[in-house]
Amino acid sequence: MLRMVRVENGLVRGLPAADPRITSFKGIPFAAPPVGENRWKAPQPAKDWEGVLEAFEFAPISMQAKTALDPNNIYTREWHVDPDIPMSEDCLYLNVWTPARNGDERLPVFVWFFGGGFQVGYTSEMEFDGERIARRGIVVVTVNYRLNSFGFLCHPEITAESPDAPGNFGLLDQQAALRWVKRNIAAFGGDPDNITIGGQSAGGGSVLFHLTSPQNKGLFQRAIIQSGVFTPLYAGNPVPRMNMTLKEAEREGIKFFEFLGVSSLKEARKLDAEYILKKTLEYNHFWWPVIDGVFCTGDAFRLFVENRRLQVPLIMGHTSDEFLAAPDVKSKEEFRRMADEMFGNDAGEFLELCGFNSGSIEEIKKNATVNSIEYAIRVAAKASLDAGSKSPIYYYVFDADIPGWDNPGAFHSVDLWFTFETLAKCWRPFVGKHYDLARQMCNYWANFIRTGNPNGKDSTGEEMPEWEPYAVDAPYGMRFGDRVEFVRQQPGELMKFLVRQYFKRNLS
Repeated sequence: MLRMVRVENGLVRGLPAADPRITSFKGIPFAAPPVGENRWKAPQPAKDWEGVLEAFEFAPISMQAKTALDPNNIYTREWHVDPDIPMSEDCLYLNVWTPARNGDERLPVFVWFFGGGFQVGYTSEMEFDGERIARRGIVVVTVNYRLNSFGFLCHPEITAESPDAPGNFGLLDQQAALRWVKRNIAAFGGDPDNITIGGQSAGGGSVLFHLTSPQNKGLFQRAIIQSGVFTPLYAGNPVPRMNMTLKEAEREGIKFFEFLGVSSLKEARKLDAEYILKKTLEYNHFWWPVIDGVFCTGDAFRLFVENRRLQVPLIMGHTSDEFLAAPDVKSKEEFRRMADEMFGNDAGEFLELCGFNSGSIEEIKKNATVNSIEYAIRVAAKASLDAGSKSPIYYYVFDADIPGWDNPGAFHSVDLWFTFETLAKCWRPFVGKHYDLARQMCNYWANFIRTGNPNGKDSTGEEMPEWEPYAVDAPYGMRFGDRVEFVRQQPGELMKFLVRQYFKRNLS
């Protein structure tokens, strides 16, 4: 087994995972610490080390709010359970799980970006244990990156200092890790020319940014986006705004420096990280990726819709109970006005689809409710196919019955327990059907990472249900519920209407 490898900065020793056929390497630096003069700067090269780096423990997590202190947060119950987890501005580390026996095996590679709204999250969350995927012959890499104001603040002085990297430092961290993987993963038995990137929520959004960045050509061959594609639908249902311009973000940065009590970048870089985190939380602003004109050249969703992206095979999907969008109105009169404003001459069709003439406002709003991520995915997939893209898109919905006293439904992020096959780490009383589902989902993901096609045999030797690519006349997908089934069913009439309207309003 590969227990020690040499990477570009020195020797690294790992440990046997729970399955001794897998070696885990935790806390490998892929860039210099982003502290002092490196704060609010693109990631810099890591320094060489003497001797052997013992990669036995996860590195500290990025600076962020301590979500484990919130008893009402479902994610506290699920995995953010340790309020004393080490945290540091020195956070640019990655982790590797490899099943390779030697460095010549050229196994497929999976690079994972965690979610958390670009405000929180970390690689050491329980669900992100890469061992189960690695058992399927995959080298798994999970990447830490800067968050919130540490990762996404912009300021005129930063732009003047580094016009080639004026912002989006969290995304540049991910990119730096990808480049590190490209240079070093062969030492772990991985194939640098067979890399799949994946992420969920903000991690999935990160994948979308990487897919649409002109800087990333050749860095990866496939991509997985779990619950990470967003675009506005109804007024009053805001989605994360990821199309802020650099100038807008710089103005916010000027105000934040004033809030910090500093008047220059030099002064801000001397501040204590804990102080900046405290003031970040008080400032109560969501720091997101911005259109910087360099890494991010436009609204990532719009770039995808315009087919200005890397043409690689994709898995895209969502859970059934997340981000349900409904019109934010109080009366039928308001509903009609909203319909007229949004759909113009087509408002009558929308009203009819929602049962406007026969139902109460509560019933009408219920009829108008759709999964906003499903909507965004169907828009993106249709646009890709209409443009003649030959890269397949595999669509799924996760709709499993999730047990627990909180009756959570198929909530945002719960599918992570299944795609990483880490249910045994969860407090929920999962039973046999859940473990069967997790095994099969992890199989599909591993097959896709290996070849770009998720299909293949289960570990039982039986062929798993065939997962066909999304098509214009067959916009079908896999349903991961109490059983796995490929659903040959058209989307509802309302969803079809809304997708048509997107193109009519945005691309006509």
